[in-house]
Amino acid sequence: MSTLPITVMTPTYNRAHTLPRVYESLLAQHFRDFEWLIVDDGSTDDTRALVEGWQAEAKLTIRYLWQTNQHKKAAFNHGVREAQGELLVALDSDDTILPDALAHMWTTWQQLDNRERFIGITGLCAKPNGEIVGDPYPQDVMDLSAIDMYFKYKVRGEKFGCLNTAVLKQFPFPENIPGFVPESLVWRKIARAGYNTLFINHVYRTYYDSDDSLSHEGHTQGNKHALGLLWLAKDMVNDCMPWFKYQPKEFIKAAIRYNRFKRVLAKQGQGVPEWGQLTDWKAKLLVALTAPIARVMYR
Repeated sequence: MSTLPITVMTPTYNRAHTLPRVYESLLAQHFRDFEWLIVDDGSTDDTRALVEGWQAEAKLTIRYLWQTNQHKKAAFNHGVREAQGELLVALDSDDTILPDALAHMWTTWQQLDNRERFIGITGLCAKPNGEIVGDPYPQDVMDLSAIDMYFKYKVRGEKFGCLNTAVLKQFPFPENIPGFVPESLVWRKIARAGYNTLFINHVYRTYYDSDDSLSHEGHTQGNKHALGLLWLAKDMVNDCMPWFKYQPKEFIKAAIRYNRFKRVLAKQGQGVPEWGQLTDWKAKLLVALTAPIARVMYR
């Protein structure tokens, strides 16, 4: 049962040098009825001492959880299990949110009818100079699934919002996959389960790009994270095939990536796990047709 309106949850690892700006942005919030849940994934820097100092100040309700280093997905799941808020705001350890962010999220959420059918509210991010990151939404307020927004409306770029904690607890990140697991795997699974998102053109977060972010690492070190990226390609070509008509080129690219990471796993002496096997005949055909392209591109 939720005991608070909002939990702001921050998974962190050795980010004592960036956490203060997260703290300052939370101190500046107009809405104060929230907890800050920090999940420390085995940091070896001064993170614990820093947080304990803030707890002693007692300006915010702060809970600190420490775990042995297991990767961000495990820290995220840990935080979701422990969250006491009806809504969960997953705020990275190097970002900030605007002063009206939590107030706007909570007010908008309270005004929603049939909240149980929503996974959450998603707004926009802006760079420190105020420039919007990626694409705004075609309309200022849109009620639809994350898959429809991605494939039908082709909206791209970093986005940010709040999540329905009760729903999120039903869809944990897979922890049995070593390395990087793309977040979109979880969001698509939730969308296919029938949950919509309220998309709004309201800036919630200031985004600081980081070369050591997990998403950056996933894109630049594909071989290292072959299992997670194979799963993402499989999810698209096999489980999102009803949306093929909206962006066929993207599905062809995903089929090529599936072939690529299948080859990477073979070179590493691994086969494709059962969860990575294709079951849709159209997906199998698409992957077979693109296999020669993958062999040329990724020798």
